[in-house]
Amino acid sequence: MPARYISRLRLSAFRNYTSAALDLDGRHLVLTGPNGAGKTNLLEAVSLLSPGRGLRRAAFDTLGNQASDQPWAVAATIETPDGPVDIGTGTSADESGRRVRINGANAKTIEEMSEYLRLLWLTPSMDGLFTGPAGDRRRFLDRLVTTLIPSHAATVSDYEKAMRQRNRLLEEDADPLWLNALEAEMAAHAAALHFARADSIAHLQARIAESLDDNAFPAAQLALTPLFDDRHVPASSSALETELKALWASTRHLDRAARRTIGGPHRVDFEVFYAQKNMPAALGSTGEQKALLVGLILAHARLVKARTGIAPFLLLDEIAAHLDPDRRAALFLALDALDTQCLMTGTDPMLFEALGPRAQRVTVRDGRLERDRQ
Repeated sequence: MPARYISRLRLSAFRNYTSAALDLDGRHLVLTGPNGAGKTNLLEAVSLLSPGRGLRRAAFDTLGNQASDQPWAVAATIETPDGPVDIGTGTSADESGRRVRINGANAKTIEEMSEYLRLLWLTPSMDGLFTGPAGDRRRFLDRLVTTLIPSHAATVSDYEKAMRQRNRLLEEDADPLWLNALEAEMAAHAAALHFARADSIAHLQARIAESLDDNAFPAAQLALTPLFDDRHVPASSSALETELKALWASTRHLDRAARRTIGGPHRVDFEVFYAQKNMPAALGSTGEQKALLVGLILAHARLVKARTGIAPFLLLDEIAAHLDPDRRAALFLALDALDTQCLMTGTDPMLFEALGPRAQRVTVRDGRLERDRQ
């Protein structure tokens, strides 16, 4: 039994669920059923018990059940070493925004949920992560960082908001003093964002190095592309802020013409190499890329557990795709070693046979949950 697990899950007016309830005992949970039944919707609901917009990054006002006039809500009871904690999130009746309640009281910040649980996930949309646009890899990295540093999501949001304001001011040919002030705000957020990414990558790389002899999943070599053309790295946050302010002040005419900010941490790429083959992950086979991504998530889960004391819950959507039987068995053993609860989905129950009695099984049909005999 893991030290921390979801014992109760309740959904109301969420996606294709009018209502749903699950009582769990700490084992892994396997959700099977046809495409479109609601398996991923349930994982998405759980993913909202963390900072950010969940595994689909959907706007909160789009999550409600279209057949219901009630606001959507997700509630869970988390069993912790200090006793159970009730966490709920959802929208108000007027959909004025997302709210969080912990043990019946309104939370002051979204990040308060992270005191009790951390979440990581893999979805089929990530299968093209290494070959897709750099923006997808940055968002993936920022999700990893947020699992370690819950305030990171707010830092990214604040930076992007300030950057959009700067872009508007450039179009309006605003007073340079306004731009100076806004660029100083951007630089403060950018420095925090950059060093959180760099520090997290360094710690994650050290975790990966510990498992280089593990042949089950390929190891990743990680890097960020440089912020500046000459590839130098400022040694401190204040030095980075100074250089970014100078960069943005000197490129205002270029940014005005481009109608966007062309330099900064929003333009870097998260580079991933297949360490054992010394090649970019993008050049690997589909199966190799999937295995590399799984190995990366497992290493990060170990890192989060070591640094925060909280083993993250894993949400693995259609995880068996592109994994051969040996790697599926290796994955299940790795999940057991994490001492955490994992929620997995798939269309074929046979793919999860190797879990045996280590998992509860639920069939999903049209937004209804049916517990399998086990």
